[in-house]
Amino acid sequence: MVVSVAAIFVVVYENTGSELRGQINRDLVDDTTQLSQSLGSLHRRSAHQIAAVAERYAHAQPYTATSTLLFVLVPGAPLASNQPELFGAIGPEEGEKAAEQAKENVDGGTLLVPRIGYSTVTLPDVGRVRILERSVFTGGLGVTVGAGEPLAVVERAQQDVAAAFGVAAAIALALALLASYLAGARVSAPLRRMATIAARVDAGELEPRMETPVGRRGEVRVLAEAFNHMLDRLADAFASQREFVADASHELRTPLTVIRGQLEVLGAQHSPSEGAVRRVERVVGAEITRITRLVDDLLVLAHSEQTFLQVDSIDMCSFVVDLWEGVTLTAERRFELGEVPSGSLRADPDRLAQALRNLARNAIEHTAHGGGLVRLAVDEDGPGKIRFSVIDDGPGIPPDERERVFERFHRTDAGRARSAGGAGLGLAIVRAIADAHGGQVRARKSQHGSGACVELVLPGFHSR
Repeated sequence: MVVSVAAIFVVVYENTGSELRGQINRDLVDDTTQLSQSLGSLHRRSAHQIAAVAERYAHAQPYTATSTLLFVLVPGAPLASNQPELFGAIGPEEGEKAAEQAKENVDGGTLLVPRIGYSTVTLPDVGRVRILERSVFTGGLGVTVGAGEPLAVVERAQQDVAAAFGVAAAIALALALLASYLAGARVSAPLRRMATIAARVDAGELEPRMETPVGRRGEVRVLAEAFNHMLDRLADAFASQREFVADASHELRTPLTVIRGQLEVLGAQHSPSEGAVRRVERVVGAEITRITRLVDDLLVLAHSEQTFLQVDSIDMCSFVVDLWEGVTLTAERRFELGEVPSGSLRADPDRLAQALRNLARNAIEHTAHGGGLVRLAVDEDGPGKIRFSVIDDGPGIPPDERERVFERFHRTDAGRARSAGGAGLGLAIVRAIADAHGGQVRARKSQHGSGACVELVLPGFHSR
């Protein structure tokens, strides 16, 4: 808008000056033509007689600040003009210093030098004047006739245009800003509402939907409908995922229970050989146990997407000691328990126990039978936080795998393979439990040189 107004102003401003200057030029042509015609009829007249005729003609048209300046330069005769003061050679006016008048006389004296054609000069007390001079041959002499008009009228007109344009431009810009603000607010209001909904969705809520403008078509409505459709598809996808895990777990449990019952019946019969029955029972029983654990893990992960915690106050010392005593009975390893800080933790005791058992089981599976180190260290990790570190002396976790080990079904390379044939859900469950508590879990290299260290950090610890 500013650029457009500025361009229009320049065009109008220059066009106004050009039109007025053109009119002045035409007036000067008429004035010099009439003056030339009045002198052209003089024959066999002296220079002084020609100057006298020119003087009478000029004085018949008095000069004012807005009228035409007339003058005739006759060689060998005095200047003939309706305003001779403008040509200098006069004394100081009242209240004017001699030096100032001398300068004005010098400036006015430039008019006494003939300049055929158009010119613009600056005269004392008048300002810029447009001059047209012509050469006329009369009475046997070459006479210069001239006419001039002040350009003050042009300057005043351009100033008036500038002032009017300034006011009009200010009003136009104010109205344009107001209209732009109202239009922008009307357009951006639904976008701001959409941004609020998008922020809630980004925070994990899939229930909010964007309001579809009633009776309006266009990009905003299309965007709202597309976003709502996307949210519907996401909600369906997440619901399908949860239902799949839950249904798969439920469907697997039923046949497993049946198989276990059949094997128990087979083991109770005396017709088959005792050794064959026992061998089948052990093999199938081991597979059933493994599949059952997989189902339980899938159920935990499915529930972790919802609120599945039952938070309570846990006494750290008794909780950790009892838990670790139970872990030491599951395998033959070199179990160690560091000093446990005294205090209480606000957490779900069952989920926390599950997470620590998974970390311990993971360490057991990757350490040597009998002498492998499995250590639990518990210490404060800043204000209000507790850190559980499960350390082993196994092959360790490669640096590029230390983040991926917490993904579902992820297995590291052969150097870190699970000899027990786990499905790769243990550490994923630990992360889900940590996230549900607002904590975090991370893997790093053990400080003992070899092996791995997996740390579970939870908030809500109050020391005593």
